[in-house]
Amino acid sequence: MKAHVRASFRALTALVLVAVALVGPGCRRAVKPEAGGDRTVEAGVPVAFGSEGRDAPEVKWDFGDDTPPQQGARVSHAFPRAGSYQVRALEKDEVLATATVTVVPRPVLRAIPADAEVAIFFPQLRGNVEPLVDFFSRMLGQAQARQALEEAPLLSLVLRELRGEPRMVDPEEGVGFFSLPGFEGTVALLGVTDTEAALEAVVEELRSGGARVVGREPGGTVRFQRESGTSMLLFPDRGYLYLVVPDSPEEAGEADGEEQASGRLEKVLAQEGGTEAGEEEAIRARITGMSGPGLSEQPLLAELKPKVGAGNVHLFARAEEGDTSDGIRGLWAALKVDEGKADLEGWVATDKSLFAGKSGPGSELLGKAPANPIAALMVSMPPEEMTKLVFGAPGSGRRERTLQRLQAEGFDAAGAENLLGALRGDMTLLAYFDAVAFYRNFFLGNRRPEPRGTLLFQAGLVRSGPVLEWLTGRLKARGQPYEVVKGADATRLRTRVMDQPVELTVSADRLTVNGGESLGARPAGDVGVALRERFGANAFEPGHLSAMVDVGRLRAELDAPKEVPGVSPQQLPVARSLVGTLLDQLPPVENIFIDFAPEEGGGRFRARAALRERTR
Repeated sequence: MKAHVRASFRALTALVLVAVALVGPGCRRAVKPEAGGDRTVEAGVPVAFGSEGRDAPEVKWDFGDDTPPQQGARVSHAFPRAGSYQVRALEKDEVLATATVTVVPRPVLRAIPADAEVAIFFPQLRGNVEPLVDFFSRMLGQAQARQALEEAPLLSLVLRELRGEPRMVDPEEGVGFFSLPGFEGTVALLGVTDTEAALEAVVEELRSGGARVVGREPGGTVRFQRESGTSMLLFPDRGYLYLVVPDSPEEAGEADGEEQASGRLEKVLAQEGGTEAGEEEAIRARITGMSGPGLSEQPLLAELKPKVGAGNVHLFARAEEGDTSDGIRGLWAALKVDEGKADLEGWVATDKSLFAGKSGPGSELLGKAPANPIAALMVSMPPEEMTKLVFGAPGSGRRERTLQRLQAEGFDAAGAENLLGALRGDMTLLAYFDAVAFYRNFFLGNRRPEPRGTLLFQAGLVRSGPVLEWLTGRLKARGQPYEVVKGADATRLRTRVMDQPVELTVSADRLTVNGGESLGARPAGDVGVALRERFGANAFEPGHLSAMVDVGRLRAELDAPKEVPGVSPQQLPVARSLVGTLLDQLPPVENIFIDFAPEEGGGRFRARAALRERTR
């Protein structure tokens, strides 16, 4: 019996010793720290490790990203840049728990609030900023392009990155500008990897531009006052720097100043040592309090994205809340730059079909016109829409002013309405350059570098009488001498403008204007087909608004003449060199093209600018 009691006592003693060991100094090892398991997070977004439980051990957390460790039972850490990191919970040299954290760039659209009305942004810096900087450097000159970019908020940090200076920005994240409802101004944002260094760099940049620091907070917020008296607010949030820039009085304009002032948030000025707290603070609260995907999953944006290809820079805009007066819901566009060429593609979303789903007639002039124009414009739309474009919409101020002018010119109400309804819906303009006439005028005429060439214009008509009456009335009112030549199928009005012959021909279904030098020596063909082959996008077809300017063709025309009657062989090269020097002072644009056409649910627009290599 005693032996049994002794054995029980020894067992009880051992049990007590084990219990003491468990609750003693080594008890923390019995409850392991919670590393949270492997996960994927966004750069700059704080992520928690550990537990808030009462028995959670306090350990040292090593995040594996060369940042200082943190001590605590539960800590929060934001990884500044993308990569894969092993997070370890340490007690002295012993690893108690680990987790692999994969950090991905935080998309710029997730850093822009979902209610943004306008947003212009680079999806990421790497591979997008360099082509754009190169394009504008070639177009404007390197010094001017750099100056223009450096004057834009936060972009100076981007340029430092391109110059290879110590990295503060995240090349995998983006930069952009956006506007918010109720705020008259712009917010700029930029993804950064070293928040403190980036903040100080921006502060110095703004100071050098004349802004004055009027307040700072421990969290990194800096308030500025510009020379105009308006304020700015700079602050970090989840891996991005934000700069809130209200419109200055000069930018807003004096005319609508009172209206804007009534809609702006009331500003409260603190005493000395305080800072300005107003609409900039409200914007900061909206951004720092933002949760969820931001603008990235905005329904309208998700609808528009598939309509347009990818680009280096994107633009999103939506109608103001409750504003459906023009039927436009939003816009999405992408600018792609590559090898001296910039292509813009965009989509305008509407709540109903543009032009009620109707198309306009094609251009008869383009079908058979002299080859190689230096500029072309074609507008094709339903007649009523053409009338709105030219004379203003019914009931608008522009339409009323048009009617008043017509009445002053002798048209009664019925005659004015007949004139306004005379357009068929198609207009075409072609411009040609005549180098021989140019050089002849330069040496033998008024000796000025004035353009010489031909303009061809044609507009389809549904009635010609009111148009002929209006044209003759305008010529008489201007005191312009003219000759009337009546034919079996058309009436021609001949006059001179700027010492150039002009002929206006009015037939039953069209108005044609031919001004300038004769084009008889040029071969004629289907210019519309040639333009479509060159620019694509179904341009210059019925239902499109298309235009192009061909500076390269202008240069070729200037270089073409080998001799000019009356001009000595020694003079022509001198003039050609002088004109070339003058043209080289302009941006080196080879050609510009734009096109817009309605489609189901909206309209698509395209634009292109191609540069040539500078030769001087």
